[in-house]
Amino acid sequence: MSRMGDVLAGFHAAWEFGSDSVLIRYERGIRTPRLFQALGERRVPLAALAGVELSRGRRGTVVLRARPRAGADPLMDAADGQLPEGSDPYRLVLPADRETLAEYYADELRALLPGDPGPTANCLVAPPEAPRQFKAYDAKASFDGSTVTFRWSWTGASSAKWKTGDQYVPVADLAGVEWRSPEALEGHLRLLRRGTSDHGARVPVDQDPSAVVFGLGYGPVHESLPFAAAVLAAARAAGGAAAKNTTERMTPVAVGVTRRDPADIADRIRHLGELHQAGLVTDEEFTAKKADLLAEL
Repeated sequence: MSRMGDVLAGFHAAWEFGSDSVLIRYERGIRTPRLFQALGERRVPLAALAGVELSRGRRGTVVLRARPRAGADPLMDAADGQLPEGSDPYRLVLPADRETLAEYYADELRALLPGDPGPTANCLVAPPEAPRQFKAYDAKASFDGSTVTFRWSWTGASSAKWKTGDQYVPVADLAGVEWRSPEALEGHLRLLRRGTSDHGARVPVDQDPSAVVFGLGYGPVHESLPFAAAVLAAARAAGGAAAKNTTERMTPVAVGVTRRDPADIADRIRHLGELHQAGLVTDEEFTAKKADLLAEL
């Protein structure tokens, strides 16, 4: 770029140009997409970009958009083209009177892009950091950087998921993730396990213990997509390490082997008691489930 630290500010974001990267800072405000607010800022190496486009926008605006290379950004790989234009973190919307300036920076960026715009096997844009968690319709999902945990909800999870038990899945056992936007008809997050034919994708998500289901107010984009991206990046990194040393392989943690936080157990027993008092759980179910929870301490 012409000068290190040049900044191009638009609606909801500002791009700061460096010699080998672009730092995107997202604004905080009621009109800023919540995904942008959750991301905060992202440094995008120029090597991660496949191209740059400038086009006319709506209502007297112009749009500067960068296109990431496949494999370079786990957030966009997890999104898989499902984000609406307004939530695309690689779009910078500017007033029309800045079109000449935007065109200048677009030309500058194009001149510095790598010659190969094809897919990359390496994650070039830092993924959202762990730990992360969100509440789905049928479970509470959490990720500590090495293990994904699904803790089923009494009120939302299917009997098939309850019979399987809470899930503790090391990222070393994952080939990837499947994220379907909660804004779609059947939003969900599914863990794709290594060595599974078709990754079990034909099992309905409400019956699949490797998946959590979204719903109105459950699994919003700004929580579930960064979660999916963090897991995807960790799974890819674990897969690369496994390829270098195939003798080391983690296995799923059996339910009941991992010791649980006593506070979490207490909360679940309290919730179980509320369901029992409301008549939603029988005496036998209450006694059996309470014993199972206490056994996990």
